[in-house]
Amino acid sequence: MATKKSSAKKSSGGRRYSPKAGAKVRTEMREMKRGKLKSGRSGKKVTSRKQAIAIGLSEARREGAKVPRKKAAAKKSSAKKSSAKKSSSSSAHRRTTRSSSAKGRKSSAKKSSARKSTRSSSRKSSSRSR
Repeated sequence: MATKKSSAKKSSGGRRYSPKAGAKVRTEMREMKRGKLKSGRSGKKVTSRKQAIAIGLSEARREGAKVPRKKAAAKKSSAKKSSAKKSSSSSAHRRTTRSSSAKGRKSSAKKSSARKSTRSSSRKSSSRSR
């Protein structure tokens, strides 16, 4: 009597992931174990098992293998959104006020040093003429 593999089969009878997708994940896992698997943009070494699986599935998806769609990210509730907006806008406001006041301080420091230099040069010239 033949036994069924329940992990690879879906309740409707078809496979959830194609054999091609499984093979792609297997190769990525091997690369990760050897220390050769690098992440996309940064090129850093992948150490997480989950990340290796995700890379394998995305590559299989690109090649046209049968892979289920990615799960959509859970949306925030409206209360969380409004509080997040308020906090981000207030922090942005703080940043702009700080930077403008810092600029004011710098310009006043430059002005005072310029005044000092003109005073000392005028003193030198007046002492020479005497």
